[in-house]
Amino acid sequence: MAAVAALGAGSAALVPGAVAAVPAAAAVQVVPFSIGHVYATGKMSQPPTTAQCEKDFGIACYQTFQLQRAYDLQPLFDKGINGKGETIVLVDAFGSPSIASDLKTFDAKEGLPNPPSFKVITPEGKITTTAKNCTSTYHKNGPDTCADYYGWTDETSLDVEWSHAMAPKANILLVETPVTETEGVYGFPQIVAAENYVVNHHLGDVISQSFGANEETFTSPGQVFSLRSAYVNAAKHGVTVLASSGDQGATDEICDPGSACANPGDVICCASTNAIDWPSSDPLVTGVGGTQLHLNAAGVRTSADSVWDDLSSTVGVKGPHYTWGSSGGGLSNVFSRPWFQNGVAGTVGGSRGTPDISMSAAVNGAVDFYDTSDPSVAGWDIIGGTSEASPLFSGIVALADQVAGHSLGDLNPALYAMAGNGGSDGIVPISKGGNSYTFCRVADIKSNSSCASSADLVTVHGFSANGSYNDATGLGTVNAASFVPALASAAT
Repeated sequence: MAAVAALGAGSAALVPGAVAAVPAAAAVQVVPFSIGHVYATGKMSQPPTTAQCEKDFGIACYQTFQLQRAYDLQPLFDKGINGKGETIVLVDAFGSPSIASDLKTFDAKEGLPNPPSFKVITPEGKITTTAKNCTSTYHKNGPDTCADYYGWTDETSLDVEWSHAMAPKANILLVETPVTETEGVYGFPQIVAAENYVVNHHLGDVISQSFGANEETFTSPGQVFSLRSAYVNAAKHGVTVLASSGDQGATDEICDPGSACANPGDVICCASTNAIDWPSSDPLVTGVGGTQLHLNAAGVRTSADSVWDDLSSTVGVKGPHYTWGSSGGGLSNVFSRPWFQNGVAGTVGGSRGTPDISMSAAVNGAVDFYDTSDPSVAGWDIIGGTSEASPLFSGIVALADQVAGHSLGDLNPALYAMAGNGGSDGIVPISKGGNSYTFCRVADIKSNSSCASSADLVTVHGFSANGSYNDATGLGTVNAASFVPALASAAT
């Protein structure tokens, strides 16, 4: 999920270089979580450095070598643990027509090898939405909006490029679906069918999903349960499933479930109560939340990771400060506490708590990506959100699969067992920050104007990191050199 209001159901409202002009948490559509978290800087021809981003935009950004160092991947790479023989599956609506060539450019500039295999499949039918037929406004029986379409090209680039950065020798399978996911049930039947196809045909080892929908935008818990077949199937066949936990902190975007939430214009930020995303809330899915890395130019930490919680002021928006994006997390209203969370019952009570684990997601600490399909990007740009976190973690899982010699399947029991080992298994607790979320009340009436005063702000109180399990970052983040072999052992 990505950074104007948050990478939404996945992630990214494009932000022009004159950031101060961006609407304050206006009605941003959901699509992938990266929507809202593309910091559109102006069609850069080269991947920006940390120094360049700090100088030009007042925020940090990172290249692949910095995250590889931050997550201590080099000791694994030195042993040949690089994802070889494994396949990462990335699921995106529409995909991106330029992704194959964009990945090659990304790899060349970032010093990465091309993946041994990169394939695209469309098991649910041909992608009919294109740059030529997308529209500026939503029509019930017409083509999808261009904002949807380009949001997914950004998401696709992020997913493919950064899963590959964590596991450079893993195969990449991009699964494209022809119907955009917005909120509620819309778009999910095609996603579920496509994922079942992947599992049934043994096409991959770990599936990453950078999208989600507020549990409250389904008509009933039964509707959610009717869409779980791919996760049940994956668990039976030993395939790991991950999902971004969302970008609106302790709340989430909303729409009227009675409308089926098909119109992205009906989706607004935010609920005035605590809310979380599905499928990250599903007990058969590992929910991946967001942290903020604090790195120098070499990728060395200058301070410990904290909860991702960017403010509007961070990206130069004038007026009262609201939340630009924050790690999604909280308690499910659909799923009761699964047995693997019995050890954290004091935190989650009788509900499923999310996220389970967290990786880099902050826009102040965004990652470089390359997308030539989206004209607002047209090359290099920077992006954040939990849409980044899930593909990052998918690469880590691929490394563990390689060590184990097989796919590890449902990770959650192993993760919670590992967390009881006092840090020796590479899980690094987060101790700083929280995911309370403040948004502009005007967004509830779909105003495009900024907050006029603090009276326009609504705050949904969230959860604080405390050095143990919490509903902002879950169990914490990872040190891959220790985590990968420990996970391979614990989940076998």
